[in-house]
Amino acid sequence: MPLHRRLPKRGFTNIFKKYYEIVNVEQLSRCAGIDPVTPEVMKDKGLIKKVGAVKILGVGELKESLSVHAHKFSKSAQAKIEKSGGKAVNL
Repeated sequence: MPLHRRLPKRGFTNIFKKYYEIVNVEQLSRCAGIDPVTPEVMKDKGLIKKVGAVKILGVGELKESLSVHAHKFSKSAQAKIEKSGGKAVNL
């Protein structure tokens, strides 16, 4: 009998799970001079592969003041964006 039939089925796949495209704060510096930074702009700059739900994470530093529009923000990302003088807008 093949191995995949000998092993038990495991786990559960939630068909309603929402998948996010992940962007770090340090990557947003590629969008300097563009206001506001929307998911469409992020796709044009190569930060995400497809326009969908976007989550901004707080890895790195942001030196420019940007207005960032995304579906979710981590607490550290929101704090870093606001500390640099920008705005974090939930879609």
